[in-house]
Amino acid sequence: MVDIALYRHGITKANRTRTYCGWDDLSLGEDEAHRISPAHKEYDQFFSSDLKRCQQTCLRLFPHSEPTLLKEFREMNFGSWEGHTYESLKHDLHYQKWLDDPDQIAPPDGEGLDEFQERIMQGWSKILADRKGRRLALVTHGGVIRSLLHRFAPVPKNFWEWEVPFAAGYELTFTESQLRRGERCTSLQEVPSTGSVLG
Repeated sequence: MVDIALYRHGITKANRTRTYCGWDDLSLGEDEAHRISPAHKEYDQFFSSDLKRCQQTCLRLFPHSEPTLLKEFREMNFGSWEGHTYESLKHDLHYQKWLDDPDQIAPPDGEGLDEFQERIMQGWSKILADRKGRRLALVTHGGVIRSLLHRFAPVPKNFWEWEVPFAAGYELTFTESQLRRGERCTSLQEVPSTGSVLG
């Protein structure tokens, strides 16, 4: 069996104010960095989005890790909406269309959902090609984790249905053949583990 854990970065000031911050390279606040304690999980190999908030979270969760940084696991690129909030965009017609149909409409100068998910799968392929051991951890963003759960969770759910807490996430367990064939995992568990197996 192969376990791949997906951890979301800790909360940033922009997250607190519900500001779109896909590719903006923001740091964790000092209070948040100290709030994140080492995970009671051990892994053979670590990967992270190359953005600071993920690197910082990875080193708080796994103090002795040396993660491989992959740009493919950045959050969705919100283009010209980066740094804006719902309140500042709510009168923008394009934004309203995106809210109504985010599967088909892309942010201006940003990524559509299909393009975003394709990029993530390119990163996933890199992880599998570089894999050493049977327990891997990836520290990334909420949208990336939703995309991977949409693709690999044992029970299919819509991309937008998944809830991904900050500085926590999910651990997916695959057989070697499931992983090789790109199939859904055998089981899914919340991490840090609460003992709740979700399929």
